[in-house]
Amino acid sequence: MSIIGLVLTVLGLALFETISSIDNAIINAEVLTGMQKRARRWFLTWGILFAVFIPRGVLPWLIVWLAVPGFGPLGALTATFSSDPLVLEAVEKSAPMLLMGGGVFLVLLFLYWLFLEPKNFGLSGERFFSEHGVWFYAVASVFLAALVWFTLGGERMIAFAGVVGSTVFFITQGFKSNAAEQEKRLIGSSALSDLSKLFYLEILDLTFSIDGVLGAFAFTLAVPLILVGNGLGAVIVRQITIGNIERIKRYRYLKNGAMYSILVLGAIMITDGFGLQVPEWVSPAVTFLVVGFFFLRSVAGARKPE
Repeated sequence: MSIIGLVLTVLGLALFETISSIDNAIINAEVLTGMQKRARRWFLTWGILFAVFIPRGVLPWLIVWLAVPGFGPLGALTATFSSDPLVLEAVEKSAPMLLMGGGVFLVLLFLYWLFLEPKNFGLSGERFFSEHGVWFYAVASVFLAALVWFTLGGERMIAFAGVVGSTVFFITQGFKSNAAEQEKRLIGSSALSDLSKLFYLEILDLTFSIDGVLGAFAFTLAVPLILVGNGLGAVIVRQITIGNIERIKRYRYLKNGAMYSILVLGAIMITDGFGLQVPEWVSPAVTFLVVGFFFLRSVAGARKPE
């Protein structure tokens, strides 16, 4: 990969991580307002160690290990940073399973947002899907059944990877749904200790990290680049949390941009999973275009009364 390609990939990863974690930053900021100054300082300094290095460092290693179980845990760790052609070839051979599972996860994430999550309507048609939210389960089921049908004719493990991707989605979505309920109890609550709130925020960071890490594989299979790009994005999210979160809320369509980026990245990963190679520059380029479009829409919308 050229220097320009490396820079474009890292910047794309950082942008995707930042935009996809906006909701996380907003929840963090709101919960932090009900905490003591010392606890807030700990979360915004030492807490970043757990937010950046642990989930965004451990998850890619774990995913590589699961994709190539023959490496073993130690072999997978060295493989993530290895330039050995034999190691890279082994990872490339297992890439379709990884990409298929991640792609299914991201597409389901987009469909859930489109049908069931409250949103600011950025495009015509979004209101229609929100008014027919019960269709999500039917659409998700048909999507998964069709994908498994088409993959069974080839490598069966790729079909299984698609099912695993859907399983991970529903597990993490359950955590996020519970987090929404917990947030109502935590904000401004004096009954719960700051330690309980810190633990909640760290678990929430881990849950949101899964979206960013899986989406990162649409940009590159190079784990060091993922660590740098996602780590940079996580630091930016922390700065957003510290800064004026109300200003970020004014850009009402940023979440839309994140979700449409997720849809495109999921489609790219599924396409790669079927063996149709998509150039690596496509993912960061599309992310910049989609997020840029919705950012401009947000700027225009921020000038109008809600």
